[in-house]
Amino acid sequence: QVQLVESGGGLVQAGGSLRLSCAASGSIFSINAMGWFRQAPGKQRELVATIASSGTMNYADSVKGRFTISRDNAKNTVYLQMNSLKPEDTAVYYCYNAIQNRRWGPVNNYWGQGTQVTVSS
Repeated sequence: QVQLVESGGGLVQAGGSLRLSCAASGSIFSINAMGWFRQAPGKQRELVATIASSGTMNYADSVKGRFTISRDNAKNTVYLQMNSLKPEDTAVYYCYNAIQNRRWGPVNNYWGQGTQVTVSS
């Protein structure tokens, strides 16, 4: 069993900043990748940012230059630093981890419960 615990969401004014955290615990042999998705009302869920075990980072075009993804391997934690927030960033943000539970087992995707980010005009 793996649990992902998210924190850091909230309400901010446009131009403000938030830092999201997501800590994984449970049966973990290795974490292949970590990332963040978001879903706004009436819209499909979209990928925001990912970071691979190699350290390679990828971002959606809409957040490039404003958001930064990072990780702390010792704590099995992924972060999303969000700066210069815009009203269109308002969404529920979900973290995910691609986790190999055992040495000879498959890689599985695990999802956090989601945290609300609201940006006012």
